[in-house]
Amino acid sequence: MKIALWIIGSVVVVFGVVIGVGIWLFQKEIGKEDPEYIVEFLKEKADKGNVALTIHYNQESWVRVNGNQTLPLASTVKTIIAIEYAKQAAAGQIAPEQAVSFEDLENFYIPKTDGGAHEAWLKEVKEDQTGEVPLSEVAKGMIVYSSNANTEYLIHLLGLEKINQNLEEMQLSAHEPLYPFVSALALPKQMIQAEGTKKEALAQLKKMDMAEYRERALKTHKEWLHQPLDAQGKKQLMKDLNMDFQKVWSDRLPRATTDEYVAIMEKLNNKTYFDDSVYTYLDPVMEGLMENPQNQEWLAHAGQKGGSTAFVLTMAMYATDQHGNQTELAFFANNLSTMEQAKLSRNMNAFQLKFLTDEEFREKVKSELSTL
Repeated sequence: MKIALWIIGSVVVVFGVVIGVGIWLFQKEIGKEDPEYIVEFLKEKADKGNVALTIHYNQESWVRVNGNQTLPLASTVKTIIAIEYAKQAAAGQIAPEQAVSFEDLENFYIPKTDGGAHEAWLKEVKEDQTGEVPLSEVAKGMIVYSSNANTEYLIHLLGLEKINQNLEEMQLSAHEPLYPFVSALALPKQMIQAEGTKKEALAQLKKMDMAEYRERALKTHKEWLHQPLDAQGKKQLMKDLNMDFQKVWSDRLPRATTDEYVAIMEKLNNKTYFDDSVYTYLDPVMEGLMENPQNQEWLAHAGQKGGSTAFVLTMAMYATDQHGNQTELAFFANNLSTMEQAKLSRNMNAFQLKFLTDEEFREKVKSELSTL
């Protein structure tokens, strides 16, 4: 008996050591900041069609890798909602100072589905507010923190049809329509209740066409306005969201191309496409980077929006430095492994910064990626 216990104990210790070493190696691998990783990743994966990069520098097409390939946007799509918010604010259709209750936002909040973004935003704004917050802060929370609850609320307030009109107005012909993609997280639970098993629910969800999928998500969105899930309902929803269902949800997020998002970034960067009054409301939402005094020293203006799921990482950004150099960049990647996701997330900011500030690196990026 003692021998058996000793063997079991030894196995547990060895297993623990293996897990510990694995975690250490993983952390070591993703801990290295290496802007070159983005370049090498593109060179390795470009032919598979699951990664795309478009860069314009001073109105010149600098890099274009799979620029017309549609890929899931994740939260980068929230840029379109921010544009509609600014347009309606400029037209006097909404008031940025109007109060929004935290309770109204809670209707659309699903815990542990946005990487803690909503909680982080609440922690900041609740220091100065009690029970409600200005609409302008809701919009900033959607972009700067990427709060999904704020996104769904703004879809309700601004109107989905008006939001999607921007796609036609900006001639984004490949861009798929937006829909309440947070509400779509409830579809697995609904399908399980209808089909009886997770296996059958998954099969039916995969077969469902996008028109029906979007309509079901919109129906849930409207239901949550008047009858939101209680704590137990939200807990059950999260419990049903295994990785298979998450993959279906991720794959069905609105898609677009990096070419289109660079075109959008140019419209935000040049400050001439929209009326001046639109930029008055749009810049404070999109350009959270400029609140940092160090960025103000070398940038005239800059903005960005990123997004991610367990399988996707996207980023769209624009910048004009103090010398007048203009950059627009969009990077989309799909079907990522856990390691790839972690390494891309770790190195994306360093890649952008080095491209903006290092002429030699800019030329290298152009040279190495121009033939892909």
